Amino acid sequence: MSTTGRYTITAALPYTNGPIHIGHLAGVYVPADIYSRYLRITGNDVAFICGSDEHGAAIPMRAKKEGVSPKVIIDKYHAIIKKSFSDFGISFDNYSRTSAPIHHETASEFFKKMYEDDKFIEETSEQLYDPEANQFLADRFVTGTCPKCGHEEAYGDQCEKCGSSLNATDLINPKSTISGAKPVLKQTKHWFLPLDQYEDFLKEWILKGHKKDWKPNVYGQIKSWIDDGLRPRAVTRDLDWGIPVPVEGAEGKVLYVWFDAPIGYISSTKEWAAREGKDWEPYWKDKDTKLVHFIGKDNIVFHCIIFPSMLKAEGSYVLPENVPANEFLNLEGNKLSTSKNWAVWLHEYLEEFPDKQDVLRYVLTANAPETKDNDFTWKDFQARNNNELVAIFGNFINRVVVLTHKYYNGIIPTPDTFSEVDEQTLKELRAYPAVISSSIERYRFREASQELMNVARLGNKYLADEEPWKLIKTDEARTKTVMYVALQIASALATLSEPFLPFTSSKLKHILDQSAIQWNDVAKKEVLLSEGHQIQKGELLFSKIEDSDIQKQLDKLEATKKANEAENKAVEPQKDTATFDDFTKLDLRVGIIVEAEKMPKTKKLLVLKVDTGINTRTIVSGIAEHFTPEEVIGKKVTVLVNLAPRKLRGVESEGMILMTETPQGKLVFLNPDEDDVNAGAVIS
Repeated sequence: MSTTGRYTITAALPYTNGPIHIGHLAGVYVPADIYSRYLRITGNDVAFICGSDEHGAAIPMRAKKEGVSPKVIIDKYHAIIKKSFSDFGISFDNYSRTSAPIHHETASEFFKKMYEDDKFIEETSEQLYDPEANQFLADRFVTGTCPKCGHEEAYGDQCEKCGSSLNATDLINPKSTISGAKPVLKQTKHWFLPLDQYEDFLKEWILKGHKKDWKPNVYGQIKSWIDDGLRPRAVTRDLDWGIPVPVEGAEGKVLYVWFDAPIGYISSTKEWAAREGKDWEPYWKDKDTKLVHFIGKDNIVFHCIIFPSMLKAEGSYVLPENVPANEFLNLEGNKLSTSKNWAVWLHEYLEEFPDKQDVLRYVLTANAPETKDNDFTWKDFQARNNNELVAIFGNFINRVVVLTHKYYNGIIPTPDTFSEVDEQTLKELRAYPAVISSSIERYRFREASQELMNVARLGNKYLADEEPWKLIKTDEARTKTVMYVALQIASALATLSEPFLPFTSSKLKHILDQSAIQWNDVAKKEVLLSEGHQIQKGELLFSKIEDSDIQKQLDKLEATKKANEAENKAVEPQKDTATFDDFTKLDLRVGIIVEAEKMPKTKKLLVLKVDTGINTRTIVSGIAEHFTPEEVIGKKVTVLVNLAPRKLRGVESEGMILMTETPQGKLVFLNPDEDDVNAGAVIS
């Protein structure tokens, strides 16, 4: 990095309705920590900020499920999460929580400033209300059928099946998760952020500005949202858990969590600055400060459209320099799922592998989902530890330290004349800080981790070629030079590994009795460890992971899988009684899919042409993640042909194809297989 500066680095605030798992680490916290540690070691002024997100509907929902108060839930998981991060070596400058008084004060002031500046619009609208529980229903307290893909358990804000953003009033057959009652519509007043008024600003700032150097997945999602047209978004909710709306006439209302949570970055910075005797404002209001948000892809819209619009509306804050969002990490071929316990939980990992924080950091970085969803497997975890960390990095350091003590009692020898190989090796070594810096500064942490490993490979190759264990018998002077060069590589590794492997770096610095060498010293200094310097006795930096250790983890996942399958085998309860007349209204026919194509700009929708015997009609179906267009052409399917047409992404869908789902989550057609059943045959 050519110049130093001030950075505010934020990592997405984790919800305190459960612990941290490897998906969170790979997507957000490990890359954010690598970047922050790198910035510090290269001389920058860094505020690395995070905290627990303790508001929103998910918290009281979890509390209701466990039969306790929301405060019990947030205190429990805040403690687990904070300790896990600390034990894992995530180097936050401050880890706060949104239940803290300073956050309530900061969020309230932010809202009031925007309110007084007329940045909101007030609207009275009809919202779903539970007549049995006598309360309005926040989005997550309503489930129903998704109007876009037909999934029957969509939430009021999002369908987790097709990923569509929804309003609770869009749901078909909505149901309250509190009482199970059918909600009614009731008028209520809320304040909205008119995002449509910020379209020109966002287009200028992101689309026409310099943001094309942002990750393609981030830029593409933002462009899609803007191109689709932005609409006002409510910033308040009828809920009894959260920050009370600080204006008259807003009794019983709280700030919507998506408005309150990102302000948590600001309040956490204030908390840190007060503790450290600093001024918080330059970290958020000085135009020379670079603000970088580390998030997962499900938070892109909040950090690239909504929060920047809030900052712009408030008027005194800097805007994000970059938002390097990662994709999702899967586990052993399946999506991570908190509800199904399909995860590797950080606090459990730290108990089962207490000295292997850096192993998990390395594996999650080397396999990071930077441009596409990736898969974590325990076999890959074992292989990367044994074949890379142990066999390459650890092996090189162990040989260097052992031989230095064996030949020179741990004292760095005085080198003789440098050969061409020595000069070339040292030249390559001095090039690595710039190479690794380039990767980190472009948020390519996976690439950077492999370049770090190449430094260890350089050392191994040098020792293997020069063979000091043989040379010592014939040429002591040359052996001293070889060991001196190898020790310079070891010293460089101690410094360059710090952002990626902080525990390993600390151990190695202790072994080498090294403390003052900085990142740029590796590139510029002729000597990193001087002749005559005494190093300590060696210790293994990494140890092999045995097959039995991995089998325990696989057995645990297999038990989880079986438990989930047993739960899925439970038969769905019978729905409300239908009359014969209700049933006869359904016109179910055999159809044949004659054409199929993916709907542009969606992952989950196929546009099908189906011969129903009556006619050939268009049906949009959310099956693209399970079937390719080629696979479904010619299939006989069961079609509900008299369903009212509905537009999905601008395409009118004229029916619904009946399907079921296996316990493993695979969609299956309910198809009539008999050869002599033709399109249009009535199913009765």
